[in-house]
Amino acid sequence: MILCITEKPSVGRDIARIVGADSRRDGYMEGNGYCVTWTFGHLCTLKEPHDYSHDWKRWSLSALPMIPPRFGIKLIDSPTYKQQFETIRRLIEQCDEIINCGDAGQEGELIQRWVMQKAGCEKPIKRLWISSLTDEAIKEGFKHLRTHEDLEPLYTAGLCRAIGDWVLGMNATRLYSLKYGVHGQVLSIGRVQTPTLALVVNRQIEIENFKPTDYWELKTLYRDTIFSATGKSFDKEEKGQQVVEHLKNFPLVVTDVSKKAGKEAPPRLFDLTSLQVECNKKLNLGADETLRTIQSLYEKKVTTYPRVDTTYLTDDVYSKCGAILNSLTDYQMLMVPLRGKKLRKSKKVFDNSKVTDHHAIIPTGQPLPTGLSRIEREVFNLIALRFISVFFPDCSFEQTIVSAKVDKVAFKATGKVILDPGWKLVYAGDRKTDDSHDKDNSDKDTPDEENSAGLPVFTKGEEGPHSPRLVKKTTQPPKYFTEGTLLKAMETAGAMVDDEELRESLKANGIGRPSTRAAIIEILYKRGYIVKERKSLRATPAAIELIGLIKEELLKSAKLTGIWEGRLRKIERREYDAREFIDQIKMMITEITMSVLRDTSNRRIVAEQLTTSSAPSKEGKGDNSAETPDSKKGKRTRKSKKTDSDKDKPE
Repeated sequence: MILCITEKPSVGRDIARIVGADSRRDGYMEGNGYCVTWTFGHLCTLKEPHDYSHDWKRWSLSALPMIPPRFGIKLIDSPTYKQQFETIRRLIEQCDEIINCGDAGQEGELIQRWVMQKAGCEKPIKRLWISSLTDEAIKEGFKHLRTHEDLEPLYTAGLCRAIGDWVLGMNATRLYSLKYGVHGQVLSIGRVQTPTLALVVNRQIEIENFKPTDYWELKTLYRDTIFSATGKSFDKEEKGQQVVEHLKNFPLVVTDVSKKAGKEAPPRLFDLTSLQVECNKKLNLGADETLRTIQSLYEKKVTTYPRVDTTYLTDDVYSKCGAILNSLTDYQMLMVPLRGKKLRKSKKVFDNSKVTDHHAIIPTGQPLPTGLSRIEREVFNLIALRFISVFFPDCSFEQTIVSAKVDKVAFKATGKVILDPGWKLVYAGDRKTDDSHDKDNSDKDTPDEENSAGLPVFTKGEEGPHSPRLVKKTTQPPKYFTEGTLLKAMETAGAMVDDEELRESLKANGIGRPSTRAAIIEILYKRGYIVKERKSLRATPAAIELIGLIKEELLKSAKLTGIWEGRLRKIERREYDAREFIDQIKMMITEITMSVLRDTSNRRIVAEQLTTSSAPSKEGKGDNSAETPDSKKGKRTRKSKKTDSDKDKPE
């Protein structure tokens, strides 16, 4: 008998149907030589401190740092989980071979292997690795099962992540809570949580300390076109006005007219983070809500695996793209320009070297089921439009630059004309505006400095009267993070970049994983560290105090945490030693503990707002709550009742 273990019952039913296991049993399906059972996500977790030592049950500075000689796992204390685990354990004893059908990613590998380890599995194991849940993908996956050993580095990286988060989160949370908290207040610290919070806090402090400064730019109107002085601004209006009065005595002379052809490629396909960013911008969805929505679309078989960090497709997907496009029945009018032509195959879309486990998020080609929610349809629409657009030509345009002089002052005017909209035709009906532009455009000139309707025809050497003037501007502070911009900052370890190629290169050292970033933001809401004001994220006074209190850069630096993430990815590729990573984490927490214990400042954080939840949406999978002091009988830090399953979950 072959035993298939999936990560959730719904996937179990799909796989059971494919393999012919059509007899329902208690906790599994059976038939055709197969049994198909399932977990409910995490059935096992790393042991809690008191599981290793009775002395670690009570919170005490003298017990820190807590570093078990060997880490162990335990079954989560839940009757439902225990019952299902016993079913899995019994089936493992009875089977001849196991097929691990967990989600094809690092977390899925960890979930399944922990269950099999806890069950004492010694049977041969193979791995189903698929990027969608369509019947075709499942059947294809069963034809090309991977070996258990092939995924060992992925599991090792996941285990290192869990252990690293346990060592840092458990010890640092107890350390800071006991040293700086009052009245049993828990100050939650996490390997990814704290650097992410530091990004929000530092941005907020920068905004609050920002002192706006007025300055004046020199412009002139010639033939109904605004020319701007190049590199000329004034800190005093009087200085600028003197120049304006002087320039009125001289004509404007056109010194050069140049035209430059340009192209703009379609936006890249979605990875999870860029989809969350787009949904936040266009649909005002939170990161966690987007993840839940795309997970639902994946389980309904209409989109591919969501927890991905690449925007590329493999070459073998190209042959399927025509059928996928034809399946998008609601979008056929958009695709009229593609009819009768060979589908474009751009290296910015198809590149085997940029794909490891899964490709970018695209439609699967399955018809949309009835009963999709409005949000599901809107998210699918974003994915479908993005997929369609990459097969359209680049948008081509012509940019005109007119250089001029008035006396010795250089001016310039630019205009841009779209020659062929290309892929932009796909978005012609999209009425949503790009909120990357300031909503307050009151200080912009009219007509715009880059005229999208083009410029009048200018001739080199022509001259004539003009109307110089000053335009008052004020320096602007950086913007508060939204969930979308915070996700981008996490992905690039704090470096805010818009360039797609640079963004891709920075992903290697981003903080967190695509699948966990939404959960980290949810943790910050729930801890009372951040709140949302409209779309902007604001740090609470407690969060500002906490980040100000932490002197150890390793705990709050997105860059340093990004280096760790880079090492975890190297472990996945067998390029870095797992033991060295764990040893570094242990050494780091020892140094941090000694540093904090030496602090004689008697500082304290009074953070009453941490006793309530500020999260605007439901708690997400991957929440890694810090435990509360066993010896304290005061308030919990969460509204919900705390269970053993979320007390010591690694971040």
